[in-house]
Amino acid sequence: MERELEKRSNGACELCTSTDDLSVFIVAPKDGTNPANCVHTCSACKNQLSGDKDLDLNHWRCLNDSMWSEVDAVKVVAWRTLTALKSEGWPNDLLEMMYMDEDIEKWAKQGLPSEDAVIHLDSNGVQLQSGDSVVLIKDLKVKGGNFTAKRGTAVRNITLVHDNTEHIEGKVEGQRIVILTQYVKK
Repeated sequence: MERELEKRSNGACELCTSTDDLSVFIVAPKDGTNPANCVHTCSACKNQLSGDKDLDLNHWRCLNDSMWSEVDAVKVVAWRTLTALKSEGWPNDLLEMMYMDEDIEKWAKQGLPSEDAVIHLDSNGVQLQSGDSVVLIKDLKVKGGNFTAKRGTAVRNITLVHDNTEHIEGKVEGQRIVILTQYVKK
C-alpha cells in the first residue's frame, strides 16, 4: 500500500506537497485495504487531520491546489478540511469552485457530524471532546459538595452530557460534578 501511494503521489504529500515524514492516512469511513481510500500525507497534515493538533489556517491554503486532484480521497479530505475552516471566509470561495461527483460528495459528508449532533462548546466557542482537559474560569459553588471549585482549577478527562450541550462532567477535589460549559475553557 505504502509503495502504491508513494508512486501515485510522486513521493510528496498529496495535500501540501511536503516530502517530509510521509505516511498513509485512511479517509473514514472507508477502510485501509484499498489505496483509493487513502491519502499519502506528511506528519503536519496527518496530525491536524487526526485531531492531534489544531488546524493551522495558513498550512491549509495548500488546498487551493490539491482540491483539484484526480484522486477522490484527496478531494474528500480537501472538502472536509475546507468545510471545517468555513468560518474563516476564504475556504467558502474554494468550496464554491470545487466539484465532486454525487457519490464522492456523499463520502465526504459521511465524515462530518450530523446537523442534529450535540456539540459542546467552551466559553470561547472551542469544541469540547470526551477526555479533554478544561480550566474553570469562575469560582463555582458545588451544590451538595460543601466546597467551592476555584477559578483556574484544571478538570481533566471530562465526559460530555450527551443530551445537553451546556453540561459536562468532571472530577474536582475527588468528587464527580456537573459543570456548565460556559464556565470552562479548553
